[in-house]
Amino acid sequence: MASPVLRSVHVYPVKSLAAHTSGEAAVEPWGLDGDRRWMVVDKASRAITQRQQPFLARISAVLLAGGGIALDAPGHPPLRVDVPGPENMISVELHRDTVTVAEAAAEAHLWFSEVLGSETRLVHLDDPARRRPVDPAFARPGDMVSFADGYPLLLTTTASLDALNDLIAAGDRPHEGPLPMDRFRPNVVVGATEAWVEDGWRRIAIGDVPFSVVKPCGRCVITTTDQRTAERGREPLLTLARHRRTGNQLLFGQNLIPDGTGTIRAGDPVTILD
Repeated sequence: MASPVLRSVHVYPVKSLAAHTSGEAAVEPWGLDGDRRWMVVDKASRAITQRQQPFLARISAVLLAGGGIALDAPGHPPLRVDVPGPENMISVELHRDTVTVAEAAAEAHLWFSEVLGSETRLVHLDDPARRRPVDPAFARPGDMVSFADGYPLLLTTTASLDALNDLIAAGDRPHEGPLPMDRFRPNVVVGATEAWVEDGWRRIAIGDVPFSVVKPCGRCVITTTDQRTAERGREPLLTLARHRRTGNQLLFGQNLIPDGTGTIRAGDPVTILD
């Protein structure tokens, strides 16, 4: 078999919105440059994701120079949002974390409220170097993360997706497959491996940038959401529950923490260090 290689790189400028696929990305200590620095929250300042609002999958955000974003949603005028200043800092809830963030301009709140049909606000992570630490059970002191669910990057492999799709085809709902990789919302997709081999990785390098492989990724209802239509089915959770369950976790992919910085590019070799 050929040596593992980075097939694609994906950045999510706004948490739970559509992916932006790029040929390369800079790796910062808290994740890929521009990844999940923005987030939508409800009127109680709690994070809104595709778990609550599947339609987020149909909203796109393009990164602009300086860290701003250009938003687009079906049936709504596009909107440009600049990075907010420190005038309006608030606390928001993301899973079990309380995070200090900067509120975007009022027109961004109104735009998302109209698109989603409920009162919402858009917020920005102004300083990822000090706002949200990674779970210390799986990280070193000082490891930080953006608005990603828990870890700076998520890695998946094409071989494991192929194997999962074979299992779905042999299961109770074969009509729901094959599933595309975007259901799993990875940052980096690796090819030229055997299925599930990433379960045994502990440290890797993508190009010249080293990473710790710290924890398998437990999957949620977002994986059942078609990222083009926002419609939901039951796969892949049905099949993961049968074949990839550990305790109460249904596993697909691996969480990464950068051990250095640099730029990764599609086509880079992936070296297994441990």
